[in-house]
Amino acid sequence: MNTNRDPLKPRHFASDNYAGICPEAWTAMAEANTRHEVSYGDDTWTQKASDLLREVFETDCEVYFVFNGTSANSLSLATLCQSYHSVLCHELSHIETSECGAPEFFANGSKILVLPGAEGKVTPAGIEHAAHRRNDIHYPKPRVLSLTQATEVGTIYSVAELHALTATARGCGLRVHMDGARFANAVARLNVPPKEITWKAGVDVLCFGGSKNGLAVGEAVVFFDRELAREFDYRCKQGGQLASKMRFLSAPWVGLLKDGAWLRHARHSNAMAQRLEAGLRGLAGVRITYPVESNAVFVTLPAAVEKQLYQRGWKFYTGVITGAESRLMCSWDTTPEDVDAFVADLRELTA
Repeated sequence: MNTNRDPLKPRHFASDNYAGICPEAWTAMAEANTRHEVSYGDDTWTQKASDLLREVFETDCEVYFVFNGTSANSLSLATLCQSYHSVLCHELSHIETSECGAPEFFANGSKILVLPGAEGKVTPAGIEHAAHRRNDIHYPKPRVLSLTQATEVGTIYSVAELHALTATARGCGLRVHMDGARFANAVARLNVPPKEITWKAGVDVLCFGGSKNGLAVGEAVVFFDRELAREFDYRCKQGGQLASKMRFLSAPWVGLLKDGAWLRHARHSNAMAQRLEAGLRGLAGVRITYPVESNAVFVTLPAAVEKQLYQRGWKFYTGVITGAESRLMCSWDTTPEDVDAFVADLRELTA
């Protein structure tokens, strides 16, 4: 029985944001700290990180580094929209539920229109319905489809699904934005080149998450259509996202990208979620509520068992999607021993 977890040194399952900085990012940041560099993004580290992202996506994309996912999503959507436009997204998407109205704020009032869909995914039919529901001047004109990859419930859009969605979006006159806070986990799951689920699939701009995959802070906004990035640097400045010492946002990306650590870490966190799912299967009163396709496991637990897990020092969130579900997130540094210890406690409590 694991009743004495060290409160200062545990790895928990509440969020992949709990994890520290991966060694590759830490080393690169330390290297960037050894000498003076030009400020505001005109440094060698930012150039190198941008070039590495172009290599990853195999295209001449435009790249910007910002502090967090909220700013990445909000500023990129604001670039795609006028104030009288609307953004279509899943009803569980982060831009709808967890960004405090920032997308609407930075776009000067563009409206979020939510779509239903099983397992956190929108459908072509849902897009068609929302885009053609009204076309009069009194209604906010649909302009952007926002897709979350991996979704808020940890599921993954396949290559075929993405092509179907973006084709529908194009037919409705919509641009396509991708919230990729856990994009690396999606690439790891699908085992395809990143281009296959971004620009080749019809995505215009990707918000590529780093902080959930081993960075301390910082996301990359990747425009596959360079024309759409026109004056985005001014948006970043106005939105408080132009770091004076930009190298400390971009250098960790160099560490993450140059030898493929970003994909190794994502594969590892996915594998730990699979291990966790396997351990939870068949436990009394435990039900896995969504397919485990990335680094998230959603379960319902008996209320008394949940309380006892908290008492034993485990941390995880309940009610992220509904009031009954608990979300168990695996991280780049989750170990098999962490998973097995959690499963052992849960098995004992549900026996």
